[in-house]
Amino acid sequence: MSDTIQAGALRRATLEYLPVSLFGSVMGLTGLSAAWHLGAARYGMPNGIGDAIGVAAVATFLVLVVAYGVKLVSAPASVLAEFRHPVAGALFGTLLISLLLLPIVLAPVNLRLAQGLWVLGAVGMVLFAWTIVNRWMSDRQQIAHATPAWIVPVVGLLDVPLAVPVLQLPPIGGVSMFALSVGLFFAVPLFTVVFGRLLFEPPMPDAQKPSLLILLAPFAVGFSCYTVTIGRADLFAEALYMLSLFMFAVLAGRLRELGQCCPFRVSWWAVGFPLAATTIAALRYAELHPNLATDGIALVLLAVTTILLAGLAVRTLLGIVRGELRNLV
Repeated sequence: MSDTIQAGALRRATLEYLPVSLFGSVMGLTGLSAAWHLGAARYGMPNGIGDAIGVAAVATFLVLVVAYGVKLVSAPASVLAEFRHPVAGALFGTLLISLLLLPIVLAPVNLRLAQGLWVLGAVGMVLFAWTIVNRWMSDRQQIAHATPAWIVPVVGLLDVPLAVPVLQLPPIGGVSMFALSVGLFFAVPLFTVVFGRLLFEPPMPDAQKPSLLILLAPFAVGFSCYTVTIGRADLFAEALYMLSLFMFAVLAGRLRELGQCCPFRVSWWAVGFPLAATTIAALRYAELHPNLATDGIALVLLAVTTILLAGLAVRTLLGIVRGELRNLV
């Protein structure tokens, strides 16, 4: 009996059950922090709220880096299996996207650190996108594996330019244009493949249904990436924003189902960044076209995203305190 208990304790110590997708929580919190700062600039909201959420994002990132580092050292076979998985492997992009987004929070505090993280994230994201696309083209893929997570590796390149305005880097317009071009180009076929799988294949498991909100990302992040790279919001940018609103209207029902579809899972954090990105797009659009409707949409989205992410954070922390994190994966 004691040997069994010791084996169980050792297994827990390796943290091999910890999914890399948990870095999606860092993405969501960082996006929400940026949204609150935009709201503060436009509506006079307290800047401290965005700062506090940013601190939470940095703290979460540090904890996850240490925890996943333990997994990498103690259970490398588990990490390799996760990377090779046709669905879970795509979610290693959440770690790299976190490196691209955290500089938005860190730049006012430590510019050099923010620049270093961004360079690391940008190089890593390009290499990761190349690796995944090469994998897709080298082996026959199964349509059942075409889930919204597939959007992360390449469309994640759209996150590369987002922090550029605050990093005070030398002119790198070519890098931003590269990320915009590749991200938008691959968004079309990937969205089509995933949408086709949803139409013609059996429904996704209940625990994975919240990940459908990832389908917001190509349009919402695309809007922000395009306006940052091009320097203006033209008709194409407006089209991306309108598409993000339409997709939000289609997928909003999935938020209502969160408490009904299945017990809580940490995979629900997949809804965080797409919602935050849509909120940021709405706030930026409201600034460009201020009126009752655009401001109303932006404020509603900010409230919904804040409440939802606060709920996810409380439930996740409660699970950690209860020692049930393993059962929530």
